[in-house]
Amino acid sequence: MPGRSGNRNSQLNNIKTLVALERFEQQLQPSVLTHVGDPFLQQHKIELWIKRDDLLHPIVSGNKWRKLKYVLQHAFSNNKDSIISMGGQYSNHLHALAYIGKVLNISSKAFIRGERPEFLNPTLKDCCEWGMQLKFITRSRYRELRDIRELHMQQANEYWLPEGGAVKYALRGVAKIIEEIDIPYDVVCVPCGTATTLAGLVTSVPNQKSVFGFAALKGRGFLEQNVEQLLDHNHKIKCQWTINHDYHFGGFARIRPELADFIKHFQQNTGVELEPIYTGKMMFGIYDLIKQGVFRAGQRIIAIHTGGLQGNRGFVDG
Repeated sequence: MPGRSGNRNSQLNNIKTLVALERFEQQLQPSVLTHVGDPFLQQHKIELWIKRDDLLHPIVSGNKWRKLKYVLQHAFSNNKDSIISMGGQYSNHLHALAYIGKVLNISSKAFIRGERPEFLNPTLKDCCEWGMQLKFITRSRYRELRDIRELHMQQANEYWLPEGGAVKYALRGVAKIIEEIDIPYDVVCVPCGTATTLAGLVTSVPNQKSVFGFAALKGRGFLEQNVEQLLDHNHKIKCQWTINHDYHFGGFARIRPELADFIKHFQQNTGVELEPIYTGKMMFGIYDLIKQGVFRAGQRIIAIHTGGLQGNRGFVDG
């Protein structure tokens, strides 16, 4: 009897958590489309709009909310009340997960790549203050975890969420972005870390449109493989998609003077803040490809702002 009672209490708690998740979503701000009025774009007869997912929430913004929503619903519906994930020391994914764990009063744990630093950076400090348990692991062990789809050491109440929220349940939330775009367009552009957001977009972008990803890190092939693994026969892909690997600027979280200058001038000219890990690289790449004539005159481009602006603190503090 105690076992049944405990299970019933667990189910009631998870129902309450699902209700709290719905209430949190109701507090989100609209993700508007912002037109970029730039003489450079006018000169090349390109129309550029930014889907402002960075405006959704000051912390759980951009693709982080999109990817987490249905993952959390799946976890709570299966009586899980603790989320385990992984990420780097400036991970936007873990930062968002830790915060929403605090809001929903659920446990969160994370494996962090690399040795524990003497002083925690602002991202990790936030995670700790919001109740996330951090475990620092070697880079070799971290690479092993990347390939694990189910964590064998987890408890019955724990839910394993791979790096960047790269699971099929995340695609449904990302696909909603396309439903919110109410103007005609030719190309959707998005930065890629795990390429989960790109995978979600291609499930919803209609025929004769294109999705163009910009890799934020070195290495060819594995991002494309990630997309193929996330997509299955249930997803009828109608659009064309590709990932460009020419604008990683030396690797993940690497920044060069030309990128920093571009981000600074872009914000001054448009009022839209970017960050150098994802959105800055994507936007730099869009402008450079326009120069090269890859995007044709008359095309309308929608660039997805995936948030992650808290990561700028790392570059300021560094």
